[in-house]
Amino acid sequence: MKTITLKEQLNRYFMFAVLFFSFFFSATIATAQTAPAVKNVVLVHGAFADGSGYRGLYDILTKKGYRVTVVQNPLSSLADDVRVTNLALDKQDGPTILVGHSWGGTVITEAGNHPKVAALVYIATLQPDNGENSVQWLQTAPPAPENGVLAPDDKGIVYYDQAKFHAGFAGDLPKDQSDFMFASQGAFVAQGFGTPITKAAWRDKPAYGIVATEDKSIDPGIERAMYKRSNTKITEIKGSHVVFISQPKAVAEVIITASKEVAKK
Repeated sequence: MKTITLKEQLNRYFMFAVLFFSFFFSATIATAQTAPAVKNVVLVHGAFADGSGYRGLYDILTKKGYRVTVVQNPLSSLADDVRVTNLALDKQDGPTILVGHSWGGTVITEAGNHPKVAALVYIATLQPDNGENSVQWLQTAPPAPENGVLAPDDKGIVYYDQAKFHAGFAGDLPKDQSDFMFASQGAFVAQGFGTPITKAAWRDKPAYGIVATEDKSIDPGIERAMYKRSNTKITEIKGSHVVFISQPKAVAEVIITASKEVAKK
């Protein structure tokens, strides 16, 4: 049996150490190159919905290395929804892409002033300016026949008409899926639609907007008008009001583009 000298043992140890650290640093560099520069994404849902609709978008983004947080809005007032969004932003460990759908666009317009927000992404949504409220914009075009937003009930709550929910809210989803969404819709306090924005974050931060071309809840023309007014970078996607559910890959690409472009600035 051959005896290994101390010198040979040291040489073998040295070679092992070199190989180990070479592999470690190569893996570290590769991870740094593939990880998103702005890795945090906070998703804010709208009225007549909850955060569970973001599951498809969540799956796509997390697999690409993003850290995704889904806000559950109480829908009790603009101030309350902004508050819970800010709580989610407080927990982020760095720059964040803040995303809002429908009523959530009004929420992120106010909450987007949070110092951790690097960019805003609007999905088939509302985008008021300082002193403006949501209902002002909703009234700038006649509602589609499929639109099922009901008048406030005796408690001041606005719901979506069950008979119109599928065609008006989620026409490109299977009926059983939209039925579940109807059953799980939040109780939206109507006063929120009339609450004005105090400081529009899109005036100071980059904004990206998705127009859902088949939207029956917010007229696509309203979406285009708001985005054009604010110099928002517009992407048009064929889809219903819940385009983030029916076309999650296309919506994810807009969020990814925002994260990359903001990182370059």
